[in-house]
Amino acid sequence: MYQKLVSLNDDLRRLVEKGYAVAIDSGYLVVRDIPYLDQAGGLQIGAFVTKMVFIDESRVQQEDHQVFFTGSIPHELDGHAIANLGGGPTTLTLSTRCQDVVVQRSFSNKPTVAGRFEDFFAKVESYTTLISGPAMERHGASPYTFRSDTEDAESGVFKLTDSMSSRAEIVDLSDLFVNEVVAIIGLGGTGSYVLDFMVKTPVREIRGFDVDAFHVHNAYRSPGRLSSDELGKPKAVVYAERYDNFRHGLKIQAKRIDASCVEELEGVSFAFVCVDKGSSRTAIFDLLIAMKIPFIDVGMGLKRKNGSLAGQARVTYYPPEKAKELRALNLAEMHDGPEDMYRTNIQIGEFNALNATLAVTLYKQLRGFYFSEAGLVQLLFRLSDMNIICESGFDEIPS
Repeated sequence: MYQKLVSLNDDLRRLVEKGYAVAIDSGYLVVRDIPYLDQAGGLQIGAFVTKMVFIDESRVQQEDHQVFFTGSIPHELDGHAIANLGGGPTTLTLSTRCQDVVVQRSFSNKPTVAGRFEDFFAKVESYTTLISGPAMERHGASPYTFRSDTEDAESGVFKLTDSMSSRAEIVDLSDLFVNEVVAIIGLGGTGSYVLDFMVKTPVREIRGFDVDAFHVHNAYRSPGRLSSDELGKPKAVVYAERYDNFRHGLKIQAKRIDASCVEELEGVSFAFVCVDKGSSRTAIFDLLIAMKIPFIDVGMGLKRKNGSLAGQARVTYYPPEKAKELRALNLAEMHDGPEDMYRTNIQIGEFNALNATLAVTLYKQLRGFYFSEAGLVQLLFRLSDMNIICESGFDEIPS
């Protein structure tokens, strides 16, 4: 990645050729060995960190005129803090490869004429002149150390650089998922949206399971672009091909999960159950509970009411230590209804997506990505009044 970006972006190449200690850390440009003066006039060494916006796999541009800085407040030769730096104290987490770069503050010094820097070279040059100038004059220090770090950070599971996490400054939160192995059992309406969300979550591995074929009605309640040659193929093949260019660690099988599938779920750290047949759910629950795998079960029901559609979406979390107790409350349908009712089951794309959104959000909350004041066990979204009922304890859940 480093060599590719430097060779295809003229401003990065110019930084390296001038001698700046350039490194690439996911979606950040890092420039080490930046000298500056502390309040007493002593020589200190800091580093710049600035966000890169990936236009495509090899071209990058700035997000704005700001930079992050690792170090204390830079000072002038007379001991006064350098003026017009703006910003303030802040923190930012980089990868373990750049753990020596500890961000302490941000600077905001916008060019007075153009209002923006032309490119990364102009930005680094401007901040270096402002911050390093006094240290260069007093101590003869130089930011041009030619100490470029050409080692690439671990690419992780994505085939594209995860610039979303760096732009949002949540790299540390995204790291919560790096050891997760997630199973998605059922890739119908809701399951296909769960898959879409999880593909873009940096979990180490995703295992998807669905034995059915992809038909026209599936296209109306699943994400992504439809190609006519997908129709009639197994869902496992369709979704594996759709997401192959996005990430590694995606393993989708045309297989029905039942009590015999211990090997398929070995090593799974969390599962989503997205099936609409009670008998299938029963066998899956038995297996997950026996293997002590935490899981979320989803369900939705839509029916006509006064000519319109009404109903609710359900998301229920089964922690291993309480899964048997929760199952005994019969929160999910564990038996098959009449066959004609099953065939006329109403599913609408936006409601499937909402059901999946609630499920994935709860999962990420359980992992600490989202804040939670109380450990939620069940969410019920009622369509008629757009109300979400959140239940955090067993005593609150009706049997």
